[in-house]
Amino acid sequence: MAGTRWWTAAVVWGCCAGSLLAGDKSPVATWPQWRGPSRDGQIPAGSIWPDTLSGESLQQVWKLPLGPSYSGPIVAEDRVFTTETRNEKEEVVRALDRQTGKLLWEVSWPGAMSMPFFAKANGDWIRATPAYDGENLYVAGIRDVLVCLDGKTGAEKWRVDFPKRYKSSLPAFGFVCSPLVVGEAVYVQAGAAFFKLERQTGKEIWKSLNDGGGMNGSAFSSPTLATVGGVEQLLVQTRTRLASVDPQTGSVNWEQEVPAFRGMNILTPLVWNDGIFTSSYGGKSFLYRPVSGGDKTRVETAWTNKVEGYMSTPVIIGDFVYLHLKNQRLTCIDLRDGKSQWTTTPYGKYMSLVANGDKILGLDERGILVLFKANPEKFEQLDSRQISEDDAWAHLAVCGDELFVRERKALVAYRWAPNKK
Repeated sequence: MAGTRWWTAAVVWGCCAGSLLAGDKSPVATWPQWRGPSRDGQIPAGSIWPDTLSGESLQQVWKLPLGPSYSGPIVAEDRVFTTETRNEKEEVVRALDRQTGKLLWEVSWPGAMSMPFFAKANGDWIRATPAYDGENLYVAGIRDVLVCLDGKTGAEKWRVDFPKRYKSSLPAFGFVCSPLVVGEAVYVQAGAAFFKLERQTGKEIWKSLNDGGGMNGSAFSSPTLATVGGVEQLLVQTRTRLASVDPQTGSVNWEQEVPAFRGMNILTPLVWNDGIFTSSYGGKSFLYRPVSGGDKTRVETAWTNKVEGYMSTPVIIGDFVYLHLKNQRLTCIDLRDGKSQWTTTPYGKYMSLVANGDKILGLDERGILVLFKANPEKFEQLDSRQISEDDAWAHLAVCGDELFVRERKALVAYRWAPNKK
């Protein structure tokens, strides 16, 4: 995604280039945060995906039974981190050997919540995907607690209990935002606000967008760092609005209301050509364009489209966005004018999407894996495969020829073979 970056390229690839998997001469691909290395659902160039998802092309390597979780797996050079809620009482974080699934360490703490009745059918489990910076693992516990763990040993370095520290209410849906690590700071929506914390200590650097969660507590969306109009900024979507925040000071550059039903603004904002795309449940799809005017920046709505996103953040390839909708269909929208190119028949309620060149891999919550072309002219499905009989609400992690799927009751590692010539 143009204009968005993880902390620094040196840190990202330092995590993977420092050591090699046995017998492999290429750098080890990793998945260090929500939606991958660049936080946009795109994998680095160089990986070649097959055209099929058959058992011969995609084979299971190991499987570890676990308690339920919404958190996507985090993949480091030699290990995989995963979370779970155990016995409806405590949250558990595990580090597993990447090649075998063998347990390396495990830590836990009390942490459970009961969801509101209209959300309870989908479970009372830990929600946010952690982040790993090559040294520390940052885990968001459901009761609005951020815990920093040593990635090698699991030892706790610090924790921030937002309701305790800031006297904020416990969010009705739990801690949903996935942490963003940039340089020496961690950014997160929690405690009904947006925070910048010291990476090594958890000490507050600044607090912004006070009461930004609105309604029932903290927001659903995860922040991203982007350059828009030549200005580096944090894009933060609260329950009610999209905001641009200065990374150094926490000051708000501009804000734009995003209409949604009961604040169901869930997607991570995406940047395209100095515009910002988002889509909301009970609202529409929007492309906003910040425009500088003297000392103040205003926001223009470049276009709207009546289709509604839900929980699945899309991927952008070229001038087109590929989006899974509230009505469970996939659609392609031309970002230049907002016109829909095509819309499919329904899939599941949720689909995590990962793009590689002109191919997109999607996993819906029914456990169905779908491989399709990024073709704006028509929906071109290459293959699909039921890989889990269990729910699969967590985001896919794709690292080179490896796929990590967090089913509701297990973490499963797959490896796929290149196309046969």
